[in-house]
Amino acid sequence: MRIRMLVGLSLGCLIGLAAIASYRVSAQTPGPQKSPAAAASPPGTGANPQATPEPGTSQNVSQATSAVATAAPKVVRVDGHLELDEIIGVEVDHFAEWATKNDPTKLVPFINGRAVRGNYPEEIHPDANRLHFHLEITPANKELWTDLLGAPPGTSRMVTFSVGLENQSPFDSFYDQNHEIPLTVISPIYGVVSLLVVLLTLILFLWLARKTNLIREKGPKPVGGKLRPYNLGRTQMAFWFFLVYMSYLVIWLITNALDTITPSLLGLMGISAGTALGEALIDSGKDQAQSGQLQDLTAEQHALEQSIEALQAQLAGLVAKTALTPEEMANRDSLNKQVLDSRTRLAQVNQQVQALARPASTETSRGFLRDILSDSSGYSFHRFQIFAWTIVLGIIFVSSVYNNLTMPEFSPTLLGLMGLSSGTYIGFKFPEKR
Repeated sequence: MRIRMLVGLSLGCLIGLAAIASYRVSAQTPGPQKSPAAAASPPGTGANPQATPEPGTSQNVSQATSAVATAAPKVVRVDGHLELDEIIGVEVDHFAEWATKNDPTKLVPFINGRAVRGNYPEEIHPDANRLHFHLEITPANKELWTDLLGAPPGTSRMVTFSVGLENQSPFDSFYDQNHEIPLTVISPIYGVVSLLVVLLTLILFLWLARKTNLIREKGPKPVGGKLRPYNLGRTQMAFWFFLVYMSYLVIWLITNALDTITPSLLGLMGISAGTALGEALIDSGKDQAQSGQLQDLTAEQHALEQSIEALQAQLAGLVAKTALTPEEMANRDSLNKQVLDSRTRLAQVNQQVQALARPASTETSRGFLRDILSDSSGYSFHRFQIFAWTIVLGIIFVSSVYNNLTMPEFSPTLLGLMGLSSGTYIGFKFPEKR
């Protein structure tokens, strides 16, 4: 009996322990939990995948970035010639969207990544994604155009193009470094016409310089079909004339500027013209003095010839007599002496007349450089000095026009140096023989 009771108690304890263990295990097993999206959903929405995400989530950032990238404006087309003083049309993708939040009247072209400041649109059409620019030089962008058009490799050069706000980065553009667009430096039509005008003028000048006294010494034409020597002052004046003439035309062709003559350039041309004028006045004075002296000597020559004839007639009358009185003999001796003196003076006058009225054939051209660098005494340094400074200033002049598209601005010191050289040349002209 006792044994049965103990077995029953043992079984009861085991069943109780098993129930307790089963309860503890079921209590520690996790139940179904909500997903993070469902947990983050507003109350009552559950885990609906169509629900709008909260701000700041990665999905919202991605969508915003995609929208901005899609709406970014980009230059996709340029109509017209990219040339100074021309009107071009520019097509910009998403321009209408951009214009709703920005001021399109402040847009300017960007050429080679640099803003053409002050060159605002002439017309704006946001609904057609288009705007028009009139490319022109202003004080704000003159340096840019000088860099773009100066030292041109030809009539055009390849550049990148876009538009944008002056103080911001330009829009994306199809015309980047991989798809550059030509910028016209000189219009082909105007360039050809101007080149023909310059060539015709230059050819006419060279022909006249070789065949006439255009830049030669003035005076009668030498015998034998030869030409007189070249004149340094007139040659220098012709040099500066053609340099300024062609440079003015080139600057006008490229920049359409008309007021390009600088005050220092006027001073330089004045020095050149003054040199030629001073030289001409000196030569004219010498010619007048020489002409007056020749006229006096010619009159004396005629008087001496007539006097000799009269003396010889008187002497012949005395010689014809068979017997001469002492008084007639003394008269004869006096006549002989007068004839001898007159003949001696006539010989001197004839030499002077021949020296003053030497044949024109002796004053003929001996070659361009020799004519302008030498005088009657040979090569002279004062002529070489003015020739050398003219060449140096001419090189500076051409370099300034080619690189900067402007006439050079010479300093007063440099102009003074040129004036000193010209003054030295004029001073040495006085003792030169004609």
